[in-house]
Amino acid sequence: MLSRAGKLDRLPDPPPAAGPADAEPDPAPRPRSRVGTRALVAAGVAVALAVTAVVAFQWGAAESGAPAVVSPSPSPSDDGTLTVAEVYQVLLPSVVSIRTTGAGREPSAASGTGVLANADGTILTALHVVKGAAKIEVTYADGSSTPAKIAAADPATDIAALTPEKLPEVLVPAVLGGVPGIGEQVVAIGDQLGLTGSATTGVVSGLERSVTVADVGKLGGLIQFDAAVNPGSSGGPLVNMRGETVGIVVALANPTEAGTFIGIGFAVPIVTAAAGGGPPPPL
Repeated sequence: MLSRAGKLDRLPDPPPAAGPADAEPDPAPRPRSRVGTRALVAAGVAVALAVTAVVAFQWGAAESGAPAVVSPSPSPSDDGTLTVAEVYQVLLPSVVSIRTTGAGREPSAASGTGVLANADGTILTALHVVKGAAKIEVTYADGSSTPAKIAAADPATDIAALTPEKLPEVLVPAVLGGVPGIGEQVVAIGDQLGLTGSATTGVVSGLERSVTVADVGKLGGLIQFDAAVNPGSSGGPLVNMRGETVGIVVALANPTEAGTFIGIGFAVPIVTAAAGGGPPPPL
């Protein structure tokens, strides 16, 4: 038989010859069990393999950077609400500055704001901004300017639609929304006091308001809001927090003669302004 070393195992010596009858025979040496030795060796190898496997698994997990298991947690869904800064960035390409020159030997100059409301370049603004003007010039957000003319007007809502002679290289019409709710946050964008592209924020304070405006008359169905507006803001967009234009600014309330903002502004709902514009003004 071959041993584990590959040599012949030495067989045990034969038993000694029988001695005198009263002599005790020497016991034969007990051969060592190779089965027990192999079992011990196999058990040792199995333990070593098990330890190696555990170490290798832990090392591999550390090397792979496997993330810890986490439990899912609920998170709010995106409702499309923007920040004030985001609303401003969305609307700015659609806002235009308006400068007018009156007729006569000493023409007066006035300024206001408008918003691109259609892919054809139609601009909505307040009628009193451009009423009686001999010359109307609009300046786009990219800095380019062009003459414009009144295409339609509605004195009952103080809304006018302008057609520019030339469109900007990139035309971005505003997205029009519905009537806002009371308490809803809004942003007003306009050239108040000649400060181009000013943005203010507030909330809708009331709906279906009626006011009488000098040189305009009585206006009804207005949105009341408390975002700051001043001369030059007229014709600018009132925008909700989804970036939708919901109104055209037309007036502010001030019981004094100052004509500046004290907390109450008014806008024509965009659904009225877009449907209005009215017929072309008389020549």
